[in-house]
Amino acid sequence: MSKYPEYKALNLSEISKDVLKFWEENKIFEKSINSREGKTPFVFYEGPPSANGMPGIHHVMARAIKDIFCRFQTLKGKQVKRKAGWDTHGLPIELAVEKTLGITKEDIGKKITVEEYNKACRKEVMKYTDKWEELTRIMGYWVDMQHPYITYENKYIESVWWLLNDLYKKGLLYKGYTIQPYSPAAGTGLSSHELNQPGCYRNVKDRTATVMFKIAQHKFKFLSAESTSVYFLAWTTTPWTLPSNTALAVGKNIVYAALKTIQPFTHKPVVVILAKDLLHKYFPEKNADLSFENYKEGDKNIPFKIIQEFKGEELAGITYEQLLPFAQPKDGDEFKVLLGDFVTTEDGTGIVHIAPSFGADDFRVAKQNNVGSLTLVDKRGRFLPEVKDGVFLYGNEYVKEAYLTDEEKKSEFENQKKIIEAAGKIKDLKIYLSVDERIILKLQEEGRLFKKETYEHSYPHCWRTDKPILYYPLDSWFIKATAVKEKMGVLNKTINWKPESTGTGRFGNWLENANDWNLSRSRFWGIPLPIWRTEDGKEEICIGSVEQLKNEIAKSVKTGFMKANPLEAFKPGNHSAENYNTFDLHKPYADELILVAPSGKKMFRENDLIDVWFDSGAMPYAQLHYPFENKELVDKQIYFPADFIAEGVDQTRGWFYTLHAIATMCFNSVAYKNVVSNGLVLDKNGNKMSKRLGNAVDPFDTIEKYGPDATRWYMITNAQPWDNLKFDSEGIT
Repeated sequence: MSKYPEYKALNLSEISKDVLKFWEENKIFEKSINSREGKTPFVFYEGPPSANGMPGIHHVMARAIKDIFCRFQTLKGKQVKRKAGWDTHGLPIELAVEKTLGITKEDIGKKITVEEYNKACRKEVMKYTDKWEELTRIMGYWVDMQHPYITYENKYIESVWWLLNDLYKKGLLYKGYTIQPYSPAAGTGLSSHELNQPGCYRNVKDRTATVMFKIAQHKFKFLSAESTSVYFLAWTTTPWTLPSNTALAVGKNIVYAALKTIQPFTHKPVVVILAKDLLHKYFPEKNADLSFENYKEGDKNIPFKIIQEFKGEELAGITYEQLLPFAQPKDGDEFKVLLGDFVTTEDGTGIVHIAPSFGADDFRVAKQNNVGSLTLVDKRGRFLPEVKDGVFLYGNEYVKEAYLTDEEKKSEFENQKKIIEAAGKIKDLKIYLSVDERIILKLQEEGRLFKKETYEHSYPHCWRTDKPILYYPLDSWFIKATAVKEKMGVLNKTINWKPESTGTGRFGNWLENANDWNLSRSRFWGIPLPIWRTEDGKEEICIGSVEQLKNEIAKSVKTGFMKANPLEAFKPGNHSAENYNTFDLHKPYADELILVAPSGKKMFRENDLIDVWFDSGAMPYAQLHYPFENKELVDKQIYFPADFIAEGVDQTRGWFYTLHAIATMCFNSVAYKNVVSNGLVLDKNGNKMSKRLGNAVDPFDTIEKYGPDATRWYMITNAQPWDNLKFDSEGIT
């Protein structure tokens, strides 16, 4: 009998199955680790995928790269432990559950309890675990799938709470009311790194308006000789924000011009003010010679005459009439001109319409000048009921067309057609008109529109729902990343990036411009923010361990705020799974805990969950249950930082960033020493793969047909790992 197996034909698929059988029967992977006990460790971190989606061919690429490096270091005699992980919280899971159950976020707590909903999420998140494990096995990727870290487990959550408590103690965790990117479709705020995931910014065509704000009180000498009204011209790409306007902003040193001209829609003489450097966008120089007397209604060329010039600082404080008086601000001054350092003459009119509730610059300049705000859009992305006139606007309607389903859009169109035609505004309405289009029509009819056009620009969309985001005022908890961005930059220079350009360019630039990290998420399935506060917000506590929480609840029971301690059965110091399964740190249970402040007042948990990206960024420590177990592995740098990680380039502002930020803030260290950022796997024509386009490649079919070795070899050698790969199955053979 031959010592070596004999094959009558080269069938790589069958050969690989024989090899896999040998590995599994003889526990070769396990032996490759156990036989090197005490040897120099090579530390590898596995980025956690979510098992509620099927693995794709691009996962074969990423895992092949990881496997090559880990096997090579094993062959060099090092001990290479590699622990698998599952990312189990966040929007992907919640949205999938809502789709399965046929509900929306608003139904949770009404049609279904939070407890029932989260149980469904816990089940959903492991939906395709068997498929992931099977792909991992058949492609020959060696990673410990039997003992993975799972982000929904209480031990993992406890480590995350410890990290947050560390940030809190260092003064890096704070609460603020600011304008944040918000996804109405997902019902939650988003962090800047979520907003900058690949594909989030997309070119859209919006209706823009140059609007006329009528001056109420002025100090212009030239008006004594003019009987016409005077208007400020302001340009906006978001007409839906105009009902919430409470101020205008000008640049202090920008030169503005007041000029007499003809209103293009009413054909009446007016005086308008805009930046002198932008006159050419609205008034061709040749028209300055045109006679007002010879102008006839309908003429395309409109005459104009400059009356006076002045700097922006001379306009500050001038008041104007409210443009769309649906509601009045109650928290400050209103309808006046402010000076803004963000005003430029790059586009528009050099005068910026200010809606403090829907823009960060707007919010800041309004606050500095004690100007009030109007938030006439709710968190669903709908106008409040009072934003209606019975003709163009109807209240309770989505401010962006993309938020409507096809059925809703059809119904809205029928309603519009009936109302607008009956009012005699449009004889035969053929298509649905967006809120922006109808506001423009309303302003045109009221003589407050100077120009309308279509404008193509890049606009951010939610990374999970694909719907446009809004900038919205939110009470959120933030991590003060700006306080350590210089340190993050210094540490980044010690990391070996492949390719180097990703580290110095894409990632380095991101660090230089880092904003504070919006940690809050107003969802249900995720790690609860471990902060309890009194109702007046004057006293608070950040919990850093289950033992601390148990002790604080005991005080509350003693005070009479709680009848019993849900953590009574938990035994501090006992790290068994059984002990940590005697409770659940998720909603709704965490929300039911009332703690007692030093003053004796009740403290309630802040309702938010934390950003799921913090979950995955915490894995170097939470997978070890640090610091409650394995403390020396991190403190003595035995299993921290990683010698090597690898993920797709889309993780530059995702996992790569959150790993780096947490390590810098909590440990003054890098989280990884070497990183390969691999490119995308595209179809053979260079297009992004998707099931919808029908160009996605099934990794199971591919490996079954060609074998894992040929598939992996093709993917690794056909392009540099960090370049995009145009996948063509014919290239494998």
